[in-house]
Amino acid sequence: MSNPHEPSFRDSVDMMFNRAVGLMDLSPGLEEKIRVCNATYTVRFGVRLRGKIHTFTGYRSVHSEHMEPVKGGIRYSLGVNQNEVEALAALMTYKCALVEAPFGGSKGGLCIDPREYDEHELELITRRFAYELIKRDLINPSQNVPAPDMGTSEREMAWMADQYARMNTTDINSRACVTGKPLNAGGIAGRVEATGRGVQFALRAFFRDREGVKKAGMEGDLDGKTVIVQGLGNVGYHAAKFLSEEDGCRIVGIVEHDGALYSEDGLNVEKIRAWITKHGGIAGYSDRHHVPDGAKVMEEPCDILIPAALEGVINLGNANRIKAPLIIEAANGPVTAGADEVLREKGTVIIPDMYANAGGVTVSYFEWVKNLSHIRFGRMQRRQEESRHQLLINELERLSRDKGLDWELKPDFKEKYLRGADELELVRSGLDDTMRIAYQSMADVWHSRDDVDDLRTAAYLVAIAKVAASYRAKGL
Repeated sequence: MSNPHEPSFRDSVDMMFNRAVGLMDLSPGLEEKIRVCNATYTVRFGVRLRGKIHTFTGYRSVHSEHMEPVKGGIRYSLGVNQNEVEALAALMTYKCALVEAPFGGSKGGLCIDPREYDEHELELITRRFAYELIKRDLINPSQNVPAPDMGTSEREMAWMADQYARMNTTDINSRACVTGKPLNAGGIAGRVEATGRGVQFALRAFFRDREGVKKAGMEGDLDGKTVIVQGLGNVGYHAAKFLSEEDGCRIVGIVEHDGALYSEDGLNVEKIRAWITKHGGIAGYSDRHHVPDGAKVMEEPCDILIPAALEGVINLGNANRIKAPLIIEAANGPVTAGADEVLREKGTVIIPDMYANAGGVTVSYFEWVKNLSHIRFGRMQRRQEESRHQLLINELERLSRDKGLDWELKPDFKEKYLRGADELELVRSGLDDTMRIAYQSMADVWHSRDDVDDLRTAAYLVAIAKVAASYRAKGL
């Protein structure tokens, strides 16, 4: 951090929690129960690689079991530590409550740079880490369900699911022990894009809120809005892709670890993503658009800034120079508590991470349900829907012929109307519905209370109230 007084990520979460509970009527005991992390397990295990034993340190933190199973990703990063994992687990509790996913909050991490190991070595490490967690019920379909996070993907989830199945050969629901798996291993259509798609749906929900758009000093809808994305990983890429291709946004800046690209005319997201995938960064893509100091591009004028990589990238050192009137936190904790205060005083509207990146856990919830039901979405009703629609089309066309009317249905309308929803369409529909309802719950608080001047506080108020209600129902 560029400022010695900058709060840590965990401190930021605590400060934001405190700001919200100060506006609530909770007993001190219940407030403390919601605040604290229930348990954190630290594991140190050895794996023989390249002729010698390497020792790795991993964590799995459970913040709240007001609902079970608990849910949260596992990240692979050298920056993983207990404080970070516990803060992320707390965020997961509030996130699940906000979007009404029936989980408590958890998070895991392995202190490792996955780029230093080949695929076989990573599989050995992942399976041993999973073994250590599984034998303590820290991976279990009914108790603790991980998902991908920074540095992990559907590949690691498939290894973990297979490790669980090997250790629990009679568990018919073994595939539900993790989410974010490949389709051929029990995954669900739309999971890879889910968090980025959720960012898109969150922005659409915001721009339907005329009062919120006005508070940001903006007008209109997403069409024509300029966007800067920090981090073109899975989340940033899908958010940028969908916003540019489907909503008419212009991606003017992309910030990566080795610099940034900036063009007022707009950037080609697909080409840049392909370049990064091949070369590991944006260096060499275009001298004309390249900016060596990538952080400076976040300070360029734009309508929407999307920090989609690490926590703390907007902090006390640069908050005053951020010009975007709207920030949507696609990453976890990209705006520190100190920067949050500076930006609020400037009138910047922040769509908080607790809501903005909840697309991942929402679609993970759908995948978990699919695994427990042992049937893909749409399989029972899709063709029946098509048959019913065909009956209506046939009747309309018969009436047209009988009455001698000179009209016919457009072929593209018929094609769209007759097609029953497949799993991907149902997943996107469910995610859209979730993001709309969750936004409305925040906006109602934001617009109706004089003591709430930002969406983050509104989100915490909604989420904490739901967690408190669950604890009270348990008799606490």
